[in-house]
Amino acid sequence: MYDYVIVGAGSAGCVLAARLSEDPDVRVALIEAGGPDTAQEIHVPAAFPQLFKSALDWDLDSDPEPGIGGRRAYLPRGKVFGGCSSINAMIYIRGSRADYDGWAAAGATGWSYDEVLPYFKRAEDNECGEDAFHGTGGPLTVSDGRSGHPLSSAFVQAAQQAGYKANDDFNGEDQFGVGRYQVTQRGGLRCSAAVAYLHPALGRPNLTVLSSAHARRVVVEDGRATGVEVERGGEVEVVRAEREVILSAGAYESPKLLMLSGIGPAADLAAFGIEVVRDLPVGQGLQDHYMAMLNFRTDAESLISAASPENAALLQSEGRGPLSSNIGEAGGFFRSRPELDAPDVQFHAAPVLFHQEGLGAATEHGFSFGPCVLAPT
Repeated sequence: MYDYVIVGAGSAGCVLAARLSEDPDVRVALIEAGGPDTAQEIHVPAAFPQLFKSALDWDLDSDPEPGIGGRRAYLPRGKVFGGCSSINAMIYIRGSRADYDGWAAAGATGWSYDEVLPYFKRAEDNECGEDAFHGTGGPLTVSDGRSGHPLSSAFVQAAQQAGYKANDDFNGEDQFGVGRYQVTQRGGLRCSAAVAYLHPALGRPNLTVLSSAHARRVVVEDGRATGVEVERGGEVEVVRAEREVILSAGAYESPKLLMLSGIGPAADLAAFGIEVVRDLPVGQGLQDHYMAMLNFRTDAESLISAASPENAALLQSEGRGPLSSNIGEAGGFFRSRPELDAPDVQFHAAPVLFHQEGLGAATEHGFSFGPCVLAPT
């Protein structure tokens, strides 16, 4: 029996486990289908594509999508301490002021930009220092990229030559413009939610982490969530919650778990013989961000030669160099129509070819960049 049972040790789950267990009188259980974030490819930034479709990835696919010619979209999701923050490209972007103010105007009380900004600042330890938009001393280390690849610099320079302004802080006063991204790295290595929040809390006697534990359903008794049914090591058990069950298993697994628990669209549940506990539109309205990357060959050296003994030594000794690259080093924010108040398109630029949707190993030097739709409908 615990006070709080948290499902998913991803970005949110790590924060929740660390913050709730700060109270020594509270017993917290954290359930994670994956295991500890010990793989070297997690912590060496440029190696993160090797994690895709590995044992540390849920490796999800969409249904065939009419908008992309019937193809399926690959959906990487972290199955490890830190979740997607352990396998992503480490770009530190909060979203624009208009995003938060729009949610607040639509009824999300407390979610305006001015209301959430103090929490962003409190979470941050930004190596560029404290100002109106950034904080220092927080658990999450945010830093400038330490790769400084010439091809990324060329993209930024070219965009400025095309008439777009330089922006050295996409999380500052204004998001429009081009520049290099800040990254969630500490000393040139990945600073995931697990590194920032979970690792410092693991020694607390009131925090129990159940790894390699697959949550099967939320146990609902008399209209109240009282625990989580978990399969672990071939055994099924119920982890009981005296106060709350908290689902932080991500955009795909949390709705799935609710539906397996009988909470979701009644017609969909009936098709699988699941008893309906509550008829709710769970899982509806998912929006994902489409991106089209363009590839160009070049004679300049790209990241395909990053994995050298010299670069490994540079990363280990000085925390910089090509292996510290988050690959999507640079980019920018743009409006597709002049009347828009906020960006609706984001560019990413990488000093390497984006081969086979990022799943294939590039064999020749090149660079890639392209647009991503920020507000898909």
